[in-house]
This record gives sequence, structure tokens and C-alpha cells, in this order.
Amino acid sequence: MSDLEILVVYYSRHGATAEMARQISHGVEGVSGTAARLRTVPPVSATCEAVVDSIPADGPPYAELVDLTECAGLVLGSPTRFGNMAAPLKYFLDGTSTLWLSGALAGKPAAVFTSTGSLHGGQEATLLSMMIPLLHHGLYLVGLPYTEPELMSTRSGGTPYGASHVAGGDGSAPVSDEEARLCRALGRRVAEAAVTLARGRGRS
Repeated sequence: MSDLEILVVYYSRHGATAEMARQISHGVEGVSGTAARLRTVPPVSATCEAVVDSIPADGPPYAELVDLTECAGLVLGSPTRFGNMAAPLKYFLDGTSTLWLSGALAGKPAAVFTSTGSLHGGQEATLLSMMIPLLHHGLYLVGLPYTEPELMSTRSGGTPYGASHVAGGDGSAPVSDEEARLCRALGRRVAEAAVTLARGRGRS
């Protein structure tokens, strides 16, 4: 039986959210029977009818609707924009109405993660904003419980709503060891949930 794939979709401007996505993918890959599918989304242009190449110059491919239908779980990531997800990720989600109509994502586990410039830069509001469309799609939300000790010891990112990172005003602060461990824990939890759900549905 092939591995269950967990889709990790993110938008990143300066690289911090991309690094979090890689750490989450490592967490997924640590669970037997699961694999990570890493995807990004293109920027949104202010110029009407502007287009970008269908394949990015570097990094993972752009996410497509088929990635969502094929995945056994989903993890979404975005930097914060005034306490909300960034426009490119919102634009991608706005294009998933056909999947909502068919119920293609209902019953899959999902989680969210974010990066902000400052410690109080809207992390939790951004995570909650990403949860709303997931609830509309019928996904099961997975967070980070306080059994993860880094939630109590971190001096930067980390919330029970999902993994987070404080990148600093110029976006240059690296993902800390505690933030990275929480990212891996989030990926692991979504992967474990996908395995449990698959077993309950008769797939092993």
C-alpha cells in the first residue's frame, strides 16, 4: 500500500514560512506510512492579467486542486498580513469551491502555521483566519497540545492553534530550535491523525 501523502501548502515572501514548511514536512516524514508533498502558491500581482510561469524558478511546484484531492491531510502556512493570511494563499483557497461542492476535503485532518515580524504581530488571528475555510471544507483541525513542552518554554513563536515563528522586522531571524520542534510536532500530529483515520476506514 502506498504512503498517505500530507500536503503542505504555503506562501513565503522572505523564506521563514518556507523553512517552517520544510520542518513540518520533516515531522510528517517521521511517521511510518506517510509522506509529505510540499507545494507553494504564486504571488498575487497588482497588474491586471499578469501571469507567472507555471513552474517556479526554484523551490517546490505550485499547488493545484489535484494536490488537495489526492492528499490524506493538509497543512497550510502563511505570513501574517494585518492579522490575516496573505493574499496569495487566500486567492488559492478562493479557487477551491468545486472541491467544497463535492465534499472532496471533508473528513481529512488539517493544521495551520504562520510567521510574523513581531512577537505580537497577529499570529493567533492569522492562524484562526486560515482555519475558517478549512472548517467550511469539513476538515478536522489539529493543533498543538501543551504536552509539547516547547509551548511553555518558547520565548518566540509557538501557539496551541498551530506552529508559529517570529522572523523580526526584516524577516531575517532564523527559525529557533523550539519553533522548529513545534513545526515538526505539528507535521507529525497531522500525519498520525491521517493514519488513524485511514485505519478506521479500513485502509492499513
